[in-house]
Amino acid sequence: MTRLTVRAATRGRVTVTCCSRGPCPWCLAHCYDWTMCNRYVSPEAGDIERYWQLRHPNKSWRLSPVFPRSQGPFIRGASPSTTVEHELVIGQWGLVPWFAKTAKLSYSTNNARFEEITAKASYKHSWQHGKRCIIPAVSFDEPNWESGKNVWWQIRRADGALWGLAGLWNTWTDKATGELAESYTMLTINADQHPLMSRMHKPDPRLGPDEQDKRSVVPIDRSDVDQWLHGTIADAAKLIKLAPVDTFEAGPMAA
Repeated sequence: MTRLTVRAATRGRVTVTCCSRGPCPWCLAHCYDWTMCNRYVSPEAGDIERYWQLRHPNKSWRLSPVFPRSQGPFIRGASPSTTVEHELVIGQWGLVPWFAKTAKLSYSTNNARFEEITAKASYKHSWQHGKRCIIPAVSFDEPNWESGKNVWWQIRRADGALWGLAGLWNTWTDKATGELAESYTMLTINADQHPLMSRMHKPDPRLGPDEQDKRSVVPIDRSDVDQWLHGTIADAAKLIKLAPVDTFEAGPMAA
């Protein structure tokens, strides 16, 4: 079980319990945009170290699910003042933008539609300033409604490797205390034409098959990590695309 602390405009501060099998009805109604990824499994610290040759200097963790507003690891380009090229950071899944008055936001920022990042105030600063990151994941979960009810599917890489998902990050500073808060968001793109990802999420009966705006995360191949983290905006934008269907291994989660 994991606890999510959320805020609803008409209900004040509420603590909601969501089980690892899926979000509760309250969350579905009030908390997040469930047309996008809202649950994934973070690799163990040792697996990240072996796959990306990176480790966090102060922390270690086990294989665990990550939910919006909980803590997870992400990889970003290191500061020029250091001798390393990349660094592993622990932060909140839910980007805290530079203009936020508090790190506890009243709105969801765990997913960012790529088509909107140059216009959305919460994300455009990170995109324009090259604050791009890789989000390590063993798998991510999506709801499939083809049976007429929600069946959670788990999606892994077919080759057994770890996912490296495209994201943006920000370091927010509390002006009152000087405390720093690290955070990140996961990028998504339209997947209406994708053979697998177009099958995820509940369809809107009011819209046609090509108007659903089904979404997909954006995997970054390990060979493209440097281009994503250190390239120009134009270089990075070239990597925002749907992964071939044979990249995925997907199926219903065990009951």
